[in-house]
Amino acid sequence: MGNEKKEIVPKERVRVLVDRAPNSEGDYILYWMTGARRTTWNYALDRALELASELGKPLLVLEAIRLDYRWASDRFHRFVLQGMAENQRRFSAHQVAYYPFVETQVGEGKGLLRALADSACVVVTDDAPVFFLPALLRGAVSRLRTRLEAVDSNGLLPMREAPKAFARAYDFRRFLQKSLGPWLSQSPCEDALSRLPTRPLVSLPAACTKRWPPATSALLEAGPLALGRLPLEHSVGPVKYAGGSTTAEQRLEGFLNAGFGHYAEGRNRLSSGDSSGLSGYLHFGHISAHEIFRKLAQREAWSPDMLGECTKGKREGWWGMGENSEAFLDQLVTWRELGFNNAVLGANSSSYSSIPEWARVSLELHSGDARPYRYDLATLEQAGTHDDLWNAAQEQLRQQGTIHNYLRMLWGKKILHWSRSPEEAFEIMVELNNKYAMDGRDPNSDSGILWTLGKFDRAWGPERPVFGKVRYMTSENTRKKLGVGPYIAEWLGPRLDSLLP
Repeated sequence: MGNEKKEIVPKERVRVLVDRAPNSEGDYILYWMTGARRTTWNYALDRALELASELGKPLLVLEAIRLDYRWASDRFHRFVLQGMAENQRRFSAHQVAYYPFVETQVGEGKGLLRALADSACVVVTDDAPVFFLPALLRGAVSRLRTRLEAVDSNGLLPMREAPKAFARAYDFRRFLQKSLGPWLSQSPCEDALSRLPTRPLVSLPAACTKRWPPATSALLEAGPLALGRLPLEHSVGPVKYAGGSTTAEQRLEGFLNAGFGHYAEGRNRLSSGDSSGLSGYLHFGHISAHEIFRKLAQREAWSPDMLGECTKGKREGWWGMGENSEAFLDQLVTWRELGFNNAVLGANSSSYSSIPEWARVSLELHSGDARPYRYDLATLEQAGTHDDLWNAAQEQLRQQGTIHNYLRMLWGKKILHWSRSPEEAFEIMVELNNKYAMDGRDPNSDSGILWTLGKFDRAWGPERPVFGKVRYMTSENTRKKLGVGPYIAEWLGPRLDSLLP
């Protein structure tokens, strides 16, 4: 027993999708980086390095970006490319072969993965139920003839350790309070490239690089000229902040050292900078939930024996930390991982049909109710409603790629109020959120949209027109609760006078 090798990656996080023995004649271990686009705190990278060490083979990392994904734009492409440029520098510093491939024409990358996999001992990839990645993985399973392992680096709890898809945050939190403890002492390697060095790969496979040339430095820098040559949606421009793990880590440090001190009470203040700003980095895999949790725990001088006992699904007192930490972890762990729980174990988790029956029945019962205003997608997209507060939130989404936390809920509720049907409201929310939001196209983002329609919530009274028993929110009440003047002025600017009634 004492000589047993300690596993670097828990077996609960590894799925063998193509069950073949490793190809001992292969030239390298191939890590196909798709979801966890980072060199640190990454279980999939840990697993690839572990196999490279065991088999005495070099590691080759393939990170690619295609052109034909829905909502492809300068905004998302630049963010991913900036992360790829950083990954190239980090892998190069450790003499790990890195193959960045960027399509310049739709379909240009077809066949690259198969070609690289045919010369590999094992292919390791990310197990991330995000956007089109599950379909991408299914396609790889049907094409590859090499052992393929998918590794879960998404959250503190391995996704498939939950017994079912939970319908309410309260119930999922209660499950986590009983089950998460043993997993909190485990995390990916903070710096696996230094911890598990491998033999260097002398050069990238020449047959592949000739047909699929690696991205140039100029393309990875993602300047306006480089982006302008790609067939993308150029009207959705880049956000002002950069992609990549270094920027994500800097943002985390800035949040913990500044805005975090008022998070519990301040995250809903419109003028505060108390939100973390990390959701886009989490979505694109530039930072890990494990890293965020570890750095917060270190700040709190926390250890697992400080966990609360018998909290029975309550938010407060679970972690044994201060109120700001407890509030933040409820977002990072409970709500974020609830989205992943439903994405993996639920049925049609990102569709309108996934909202609970009570909400569907109630919304359909009121689908014929008169709407005080009715707006189509084009008007909403251009922030052209009568409601200056809603318009400001939409402008923030269009320009910054995010909406203030509290107003994001109101944004969705008003779309429901102004649409011909709840189904139409859902489609509009999906389109606007996924086209502009840096954290769109994600299980956590899907949860937020569907929450506005009753998912993960309970029935509320009194029953109201349009909303029925679904939770009701109004701009008028939000104005009374929050100081909205500076926020509206910031995001509407010169438009304000013409939009006021």
